[in-house]
Order: sequence, then structure tokens, then C-alpha cells
Amino acid sequence: MDVLINLFVALHVIGIAALLGGFLYQMKAMGTGTARMLPGMLHGALTMLVTGLALVGLNQADGNTVNNVKIGIKLTVLVAILVLVYVKRDDEAVSPPVLGAVGGLTVLNIGLATLWT
Repeated sequence: MDVLINLFVALHVIGIAALLGGFLYQMKAMGTGTARMLPGMLHGALTMLVTGLALVGLNQADGNTVNNVKIGIKLTVLVAILVLVYVKRDDEAVSPPVLGAVGGLTVLNIGLATLWT
């Protein structure tokens, strides 16, 4: 079971990298007003959602304790990210505050995952 959990952790990190990498790539374009939501950002957020839910289920099935409050807050933040990215995915340009919110919420989710033990 540990191998399966570690596989899903790796996939979860790849999803985070896709989302945060897409945001960082668009930061230069934010200054010129031509920033967009990249397809990889949506795919990364969806990957985070699927693998995160799988990790909760696998950890509970393995008898590990899961902090449901932490998971609930992280899920809420991720849903907010998904809504922003999904709604703005077809826009030619996204306003800097919207893209900044996606980046900030992503960093918040990373912080919740790593700092809340």
C-alpha cells in the first residue's frame, strides 16, 4: 500500500508543479496585460483534485489518521482555484488580480500541506 500511496503523492506533486509552473510562466505577461490561463494549469488542478481524493481514501484504507479539517480546507482552496481557472480558461487575457489569486491560492495550498502537521 505504501508504494501506491507514494505513487499518488508523486502525481499530486506533478499536478502542483503544473499549476504553479503555469502561473509563474504567465507572471511576465501579467505586466503587459496579456496573461492567460494555460491548459496545463487546469490539468494540474484537476490532477491535484483526483490524486488528493485518492490519497485520502488510500490513507484511510491503510489505517492512517487523516486530519479531516485540514483536508476540507485544502479542498475548499483547490475548488476556488479550479473555478477561477475553469471559468477563465478561454479568455484571451486574464486580469492580473485573477491570475494573482490563482497563484496565491496555490501557494496557500502548498503551505497548508507542508506546514500544517
